[in-house]
Amino acid sequence: MKNIVLVHGGFVDGAGWEGVYKILKKDGYNVSIVQNPTISLEDDVAVTKRTLAAQDGGATILVGHSYGGAVITEAGNHPKVSALVYIAAFAPDKGESVGSLIKGFPSGGPQPPILPPQDGFLFLDKAKFPASFAADVDPEKAAFMADSQVPWGTGAISGAISEPAWRTKPSWYLVTTEDKMIPPDAQRAMSKHAGATVVEVKGSHAIYVSQPKAVAALIEQAAESLKAAAA
Repeated sequence: MKNIVLVHGGFVDGAGWEGVYKILKKDGYNVSIVQNPTISLEDDVAVTKRTLAAQDGGATILVGHSYGGAVITEAGNHPKVSALVYIAAFAPDKGESVGSLIKGFPSGGPQPPILPPQDGFLFLDKAKFPASFAADVDPEKAAFMADSQVPWGTGAISGAISEPAWRTKPSWYLVTTEDKMIPPDAQRAMSKHAGATVVEVKGSHAIYVSQPKAVAALIEQAAESLKAAAA
């Protein structure tokens, strides 16, 4: 189990995976990072499947952060995918979308500072981005992430899952207990529904940037578990 494909979420690109990538590469894994346009779920699934098709030797662990969880839930049906790893991510069921899951978030908690759509695209309020998305990231880096946001298409948020891959493939889930974007209780509910093996870590939504060791450790745990099962 040497192939790992990493899928980023909304408002960011694949560069945030660099810390996780370096650890996994050092530990001998083949790592690919998907650059999704985040305009529509359908497009992002197609882009992810192209990366999966290019994997040598088949069996691959597919990892998604945030909105990337919806992408891997659909793209994970690809025959080369052996397991799914969710990092503070959406894990929708059949017919659900990121938008429908957000509507079900508990009221009264922190709300993501998403600005009204402009031409069909969403941004986070730059001033509030660090506190809500990346509270434990180095302030300079968090400011850079806020200023280099990738527009998130409303079509990506409304894209519904046709068949969730977690129904037929094992999954792991990292819950971020200080998350201000996806409430920890919502993460716990989704991970339970998906039947995932769960690890909880004290960290922000951008845990893949701030604590790459914790994220890489869960991915490697999934890889080892599959290796043991195949032995």
